[in-house]
Amino acid sequence: MSDDVSFRVLRVLQDTPDLSQRQIASATGVSVGAVNYCLHALAQKGQIKVRNFQSSHNKLRYAYILTPHGMAEKTRLTGAFLKRKMAEYEALKAEIDSLEAELAPEQATKTDAG
Repeated sequence: MSDDVSFRVLRVLQDTPDLSQRQIASATGVSVGAVNYCLHALAQKGQIKVRNFQSSHNKLRYAYILTPHGMAEKTRLTGAFLKRKMAEYEALKAEIDSLEAELAPEQATKTDAG
C-alpha cells in the first residue's frame, strides 16, 4: 500500500468517517479493491477503528474512525505529500521558465520583423 493512497484515504476519513468503500474510492480516485486493502491495513496498524452503525437499517455500513495513531500518521503523510508536491511544483516551474526563455527570443524576432 502506497503512502499516497494511505494519505488520501486518511484525509477523506478524517472529514467523513461514514462513507462506504465505494464512496471512499470515488473521493480518492483509487479502486474499491485498493480502498478495501488500505482500510484493512490501516485497521491492522491501529490507525483507524471500524465501527458498525448502531442506528442503521443496513448493518453492513461502517464508520472508519481515525485513532490518535492514525491522526499522527496522517500528519506525517501530509508533510511528506507537501514535500513531494512542492518538489514537483519547483521542477515544473523551472521547466516552464526554461520554455518561456526559449520562446522569448523567437517572439522578439517575430515582432521586430513584423
